[in-house]
Amino acid sequence: MKIGVVGASGYAGGELLRILANHQNFEVIYASAGSNAGEVITSIHPQLIAYAGKKFAATDVSEINKCDLVFLALPHGESAALVSQILTSVKIVDLGADFRLEDEKSWLKYYGGTYAGKFTYGLPEIANNRALVKSSHRVANPGCYATAIVLGSAPAVASQLVDSENFVAVAASGTTGAGRNAKINLSASEVTNNLSSYKFGGVHQHTPEIEESLASINGSIVKFSFTPILAPMPRGILATVSSNLTKKLTTEQAHKIYSDFYLGSAFVKVLPIGEMPHTSMTVGTNFAFIQVAIDEHANRLVVSIAIDNLGKGAAGQAIQNANLMCGLAEDTGLNQLAAK
Repeated sequence: MKIGVVGASGYAGGELLRILANHQNFEVIYASAGSNAGEVITSIHPQLIAYAGKKFAATDVSEINKCDLVFLALPHGESAALVSQILTSVKIVDLGADFRLEDEKSWLKYYGGTYAGKFTYGLPEIANNRALVKSSHRVANPGCYATAIVLGSAPAVASQLVDSENFVAVAASGTTGAGRNAKINLSASEVTNNLSSYKFGGVHQHTPEIEESLASINGSIVKFSFTPILAPMPRGILATVSSNLTKKLTTEQAHKIYSDFYLGSAFVKVLPIGEMPHTSMTVGTNFAFIQVAIDEHANRLVVSIAIDNLGKGAAGQAIQNANLMCGLAEDTGLNQLAAK
């Protein structure tokens, strides 16, 4: 199939190109890069030797419309204008936020600007999303924090184990999650040997996405207090999610509920009791690793989850969704092990 990547010079775009280089059913025929158009791909992504000698193209809708499927890896707010010009025959996976939210008021509050509507939400492991993605031509890839936190919370919501209006999540992410633009607070001198919270006080834009996607499981009202942390590493997310229990439960029982929920999942793995997720387990992969425990002292369920923000949090999940949209096995081209 003929594949396009729009926004290919960014971190997520580069990761898309890397994975697609070894995908047996997808061939990249078009890779555009806005302000980097005309530059050699390996000048931006020197690791992508499979693209040696090739250059980034300018963004051109006529070229996009020659593709069977296109990945849009653009800054938030830029996909909507482009999508309106793309033929309906071209399948789209949008890695930006433009089409993730159902509630227009949430979009205006957390993002601002014109609300573009909603695509099928591309987190296959929850609700009936897998079936919806398979039948869709337009899919919104989830945010990286949202992916980790929703996967860590979904079994608890589905089993009504906890007070779904009392969720607390704290998650640390690598610097690639902030994009490639030069910013003083993301320079090595500022990040190294340092941890800092940001968008403090429940204002992070992934909050409504998390609440909407979890509410879709069984109609529960879901409320999250979410604090993001910038970690001194290039990639990876480690999230801790907790909420008050609504029933008496042991760690072993909670572990079985989570294990059963993700039984058969190609990418979400509940670790044996006693083993903890590490971000290094996920680098370069589409895997999510989970551990659960019951805090008897506070009567809370506590979940730890690790993903690669550029893998399951972006490019890997986008290709997982594309596989489903194109009738392929979900894990096609996504059998990489961690690059620790």
